[in-house]
Amino acid sequence: MSPGSTGCSVGLLLTVGWLLLAGLPSARGTNVTAAVQDAGLAREGPGEGEEETENNDSETAENDAPPETEEDVSNRNTVKEVEFGMCTVTCGIGIREILLTNGCPGGESKCIVRVEECRGPIDCGWGKPISESLGSVRLACIHTSPVNRFKYMWKLLRPDQQSIVLVNDSAILEVRRENRPLAFECDTLDNNEIVATIKFTVYTSNELQMRRSSRPDTDAILVFVLTIGVVSCVFVIFILIFIIINWKAVKSFWVAKILTPEVQSEQSSVRYKDSTSLHQLPTEMPGEDDALSEWNE
Repeated sequence: MSPGSTGCSVGLLLTVGWLLLAGLPSARGTNVTAAVQDAGLAREGPGEGEEETENNDSETAENDAPPETEEDVSNRNTVKEVEFGMCTVTCGIGIREILLTNGCPGGESKCIVRVEECRGPIDCGWGKPISESLGSVRLACIHTSPVNRFKYMWKLLRPDQQSIVLVNDSAILEVRRENRPLAFECDTLDNNEIVATIKFTVYTSNELQMRRSSRPDTDAILVFVLTIGVVSCVFVIFILIFIIINWKAVKSFWVAKILTPEVQSEQSSVRYKDSTSLHQLPTEMPGEDDALSEWNE
């Protein structure tokens, strides 16, 4: 082989190699682009199917749902008005009802929406024990359920001196009576804020007996009056029931009772007429004396 032909073959080989090297990256890019496009189409395909499925489901649900009535539309467009009820207490902590005055179900004029807490003035003045005897007395702080929601502070009040804070921190305090009257105060706290306070006086046993003896026995009088009222009501109801059941007999009795005086008055009037007619008869016949005188002659 000649040196010229050898050089041509080497150049041809270099040219073919360069073309191959230049063609491989383009082929790889084409394959990568096609793969990416195929993957995108694969992702778009299920997504479009899901969207179509969701659209079909929503259309089916809309078709299956019952049609809206005019009442539903009016209830949805009605402006709801709220009214607050009266608080259950005049001081301290209580509850009140929240009433709906417009838009109640069933056409009601008012309906209860919820119940919420309400508060009045803090100072509730002097209270009464929940139970007492000659030996002890039980006092209660102002609270609502749940009891453990609040904190309670009991204090023993002393005249012209600083009050003593007691150890008891519960809502109920039981105190034994002493030889002198005692005064207690309970503060109800919510989040370390006083929301109610009330005071109590615990009398001695002798003072309690004196107060009970000096107090009129209203309980016995009240029981007596209630008993008389109940007995009277029962008697009246019994009489009414008897009259309703025996209406015919009662009616005939009253008719006979009403007619009897009339009959007696008629009989008395007849007797009176008979007696007057007898008195009016002449005692001597006219002309009888003349006939006798003529006969004698």
